[in-house]
Amino acid sequence: MTQQLTGKLDKEALLAKAAEVGQLAESQAMEAEKNTRISDEVAQLMKDGEFSKLWVPERYGGYSKQMDLWTYKEFVRTVSRHNMAAGWLAYFYSIHEVWVAQMNPQAREEILGHGGFVADVVAPLGKVEKDGDDYRLYGQWNYASGLPHSDWIGLSAIMELPDSTETEVCLLTLPVSDCTFVENWDSLGVRGTGSHGVIVDGAKVPLHMILPLGRLLVTGNTTGGDYDADEPIYRMPFMPFFAAGFPVVILGGAERVVSLFQEHTEKRVRVFRGIEEKGNPNSHRVMGELKMMLFELEGHVDHYLRILEQWQAEAKITTTAEEKALMYALRGKIAKLGADIAYKAIMTIGAACTFKGHPMELFTRDLIQLATHGSHLYEDSMSVYGGTIFGGPGSVVW
Repeated sequence: MTQQLTGKLDKEALLAKAAEVGQLAESQAMEAEKNTRISDEVAQLMKDGEFSKLWVPERYGGYSKQMDLWTYKEFVRTVSRHNMAAGWLAYFYSIHEVWVAQMNPQAREEILGHGGFVADVVAPLGKVEKDGDDYRLYGQWNYASGLPHSDWIGLSAIMELPDSTETEVCLLTLPVSDCTFVENWDSLGVRGTGSHGVIVDGAKVPLHMILPLGRLLVTGNTTGGDYDADEPIYRMPFMPFFAAGFPVVILGGAERVVSLFQEHTEKRVRVFRGIEEKGNPNSHRVMGELKMMLFELEGHVDHYLRILEQWQAEAKITTTAEEKALMYALRGKIAKLGADIAYKAIMTIGAACTFKGHPMELFTRDLIQLATHGSHLYEDSMSVYGGTIFGGPGSVVW
């Protein structure tokens, strides 16, 4: 029988549900690879666990006041060490409601607290036309993670609102049923995320369903007011908090790779040399290096969360360019370490773990794929952070 989270957040039950989701997703990993999405069964387990309510404000039936960053870390990490695609979606399906909670109160009432999932694409690729008091949205977007199991989607465009002083980046929210899927997610890794494309051809979007995302990134102010300032999600800068799950997915995957390396080395026999690999000093050195790299990676994750925790205590909703760029750089360093761990492990073990479906092969591809995400591209993040130290501008988004 599956455990249900109701009323009071049972953190032990949440982590048990995370393990259940991860284990099922791991058992179906090759099916998800083939179908480029998790199964309906895995998605339903996430709904049973009320993942989408973890950061929803209390007034909308969520657990935000009961959630903390460290429990959230273990939640995402638990799913990810079993299956990184499912970990990515556990994170996305629980964090997207955070931008919904920044919207007009009418939009919050329509979307939050109903147990459905929300997808988004923040790249402003859409075109918008005014239609009376409403707006018409046109365009095609890619990388809509979790789209096949989502009820709502936020799609970005550059437009003017009635109170705009100039064109600005906005996120227009509409039912997924108003969109056309483009089955184009055929990636190196995390194929089970279902990050397909979407086309919208003139769907009507009312004004209250439009979030001025650019303003939120700059000012941290919630659209429309009427919110509880004691809720944690309103007490941290939006983007550093919104992106906090990326490093944890990588941590879970890297942790699994190090475990797999140890397990494989314990059983490996070098045929031509007639020795057990667990007695090989070369593998001892790599094992030590992998552990140190993993400790370093987790240290960066914890440093990131401690900064957020301090900002939450101070109700700090805006950052300097350098502060924001530091968080970007931490994510970039974590992503690179994850890919480096996978590369070192698989290159030491050799061809035995490169066959399709081998856990090491899966996690290596997943870690490399995640390292290519725009929120933590290593070279970009280091360049931006270093530049802000000398007074340069930060990233427009990240």
